[in-house]
Amino acid sequence: MLDFLIAFFTDYGYLAVFGILILCGFGLPVPEDITLVSGGVISGLDLANPHTMCIVGLAGVLIGDSIMFLAGRLFGYRIQRIKMFRRILSPRRFSHIQRKFKQYGLSLLFVARFLPGLRSPIFLVAGMSRRISYITFILMDGFAALISVPVWVYLGYFFADNLDLLMEYVKDVQMLIYLALGLLFLIILVIYLKKRFHSKLKTFTEESSKTSACQDNKAPELKSEDTQVTSDIEIKDKEHQA
Repeated sequence: MLDFLIAFFTDYGYLAVFGILILCGFGLPVPEDITLVSGGVISGLDLANPHTMCIVGLAGVLIGDSIMFLAGRLFGYRIQRIKMFRRILSPRRFSHIQRKFKQYGLSLLFVARFLPGLRSPIFLVAGMSRRISYITFILMDGFAALISVPVWVYLGYFFADNLDLLMEYVKDVQMLIYLALGLLFLIILVIYLKKRFHSKLKTFTEESSKTSACQDNKAPELKSEDTQVTSDIEIKDKEHQA
């Protein structure tokens, strides 16, 4: 795949990189990271400028992602009737992503950029929900892209003369990304569980306070009734004595 993309980009330059990245947004079975690395390689071979390649890469991934998000927003749940999109977003995957959004919220948009195979479905569901504004989406996705795109492009640029070593570094970086994402998910999960625990504790405390207050209000009433009964008995005793 790497050799093919390098040859293709060598012939067609920035336009080819831009086009492939947009198609990746539509679920093209070409790894986005390898596409960006290949763009970096032709920059390292002096066939392109690495800084310009970064800009082209950012534009490609953000436009591709935006198309998926806006398609979901435009068609809503009807998009699942379209064959092309149904392949990307099966009913089972749709339910799974919905649960993840409820659990992790907007942070899932940031993480999606680093999840090949799940990126497009997540962006589709985000648009379909119509609860996330496009500005929020592009900020979250753009922030993630500002991290991932330069990493892959400059990795290809600096190791363009040794592709075997480059692929080893690509695997190492992918592993580091997955470890970082795992740690991020763990932190989010801990925060989520902590908030849920405090919420339940607060609810329990409020209910306990209400129960105690009700018992305190009933106590004087019972005491008053006991006093009244005692008074009635004393009056009857006096009448009998008389």
